[in-house]
Amino acid sequence: MDARISVHPRVCHGQACIRGTRIPVHQIVRMFAHGDSIETLLGAYPSITREDILACLDYAASLAEDQVSPLDDIVLGT
Repeated sequence: MDARISVHPRVCHGQACIRGTRIPVHQIVRMFAHGDSIETLLGAYPSITREDILACLDYAASLAEDQVSPLDDIVLGT
């Protein structure tokens, strides 16, 4: 995990946040996906940096790389 991202069970219900803030990674990624620019995000959240935003995107990309085994591949109940 990037040093700029933290996950703590007592902060934002354990959601990944920008370290030292209560700004969830998913909020930054969603705003970016909906067309907000880095400059807009920096204006909306003056306590974060460009590097924080890029760390959020990198964190989301690393989650998308995870492999998931479909349940169809698992024999249930036998």
